[in-house]
Amino acid sequence: MLLEGKKALITGSSRGIGRAAALAFAREGADVVVHYRREREKAEEVAEQIRRMGRSALVFKAELEDPDAVNQLFDSIGETWQSLDIFMANAAASAFKPLLELKPHHIERTYRLLVENFILSVQRAVSLMEGRPGRIITISGHGVDYTLPRYGNIAAAKGAVETLTRYLAGELGERQITVNAIAPGVIATESEQFYMGDKLKAFDQACVRATPLGRVGDPSEVADVAVFLASALSRFITGQIITVDGGLTLTSGPFQEILGTRLRPAIYSQEVHTGESR
Repeated sequence: MLLEGKKALITGSSRGIGRAAALAFAREGADVVVHYRREREKAEEVAEQIRRMGRSALVFKAELEDPDAVNQLFDSIGETWQSLDIFMANAAASAFKPLLELKPHHIERTYRLLVENFILSVQRAVSLMEGRPGRIITISGHGVDYTLPRYGNIAAAKGAVETLTRYLAGELGERQITVNAIAPGVIATESEQFYMGDKLKAFDQACVRATPLGRVGDPSEVADVAVFLASALSRFITGQIITVDGGLTLTSGPFQEILGTRLRPAIYSQEVHTGESR
C-alpha cells in the first residue's frame, strides 16, 4: 500500500492514462478525485471501482480551460478533504492540424489548459499540500522531442510543461514537494485512436516493429510509473522527465526496419560521391 492514506487529484481521469492512474492510486491505498469534462458516466464508473477497493472517490466536472472552474474544483477539494498529497496534471486538449492550418482559438485553447491554468492548478494544489511531502506529476509525450505529423500545437505546449516541471521542482524543493513528468510513448488509448483514425492498425504494427519490447504500451504501465512518482519510493527524485515507451526512442523507427542488419550495409566514400578515383 504505497499510497495508503494519501489524497490524490488526477485531471482527465474518466478514461485513458488518467483512468488507469486513478485505479492504480486507489489500489495502493489513496483516495482519489476523479475529474472529467464531458463523460460523467465513465467518471462515475471509475469512482465506483475505486469505492469497491475500499477507498473514497469524489467525482468533479470542471472545464480546466476556465480559471473559475479550476478554482471551484480546488475549493471543493479543500472543503471536503482540507488537504491534498498528489496532483497529477493529465488532462490535455488540442487540434491535430499542421501548424499552418491552426486558427487562433486552437492555439489559445491548448495553451490556456496546458500552460496558463496548469500554473493556476499548481498554485492551488500547493496551498493544499502545506506541511506535507507533496507530489506533482505532469504528462509530456513522445512528440516533444520527435516531430510527429499534425502534432506541433500540443507538442509545443507539452514542451512548455516539461520546462515548467523543472522550474517548479526547483522552486518547490524547499517545501519537500517533488515535481516530475512522465513522457509516454505509443500507448493504446482513445487519444491514440482519435489521432490515427483509420490508420491506427498500420501505425501500431509499425510501432511494434520499431519498439525493442515489441508491443504498444498499456495505460496501466504509465500508471505504475505514476504510482512510483507519487510514493515515498521517489522521495529524492525531482525535476525529471521519465520516458515510458518500451524503448521506442532507442531506435530510429522506420529507418531500422528499412535499413536493418539483414541488409548488406552501403559503404559511402568521397570517391563514390564525387566520381573521383585514386
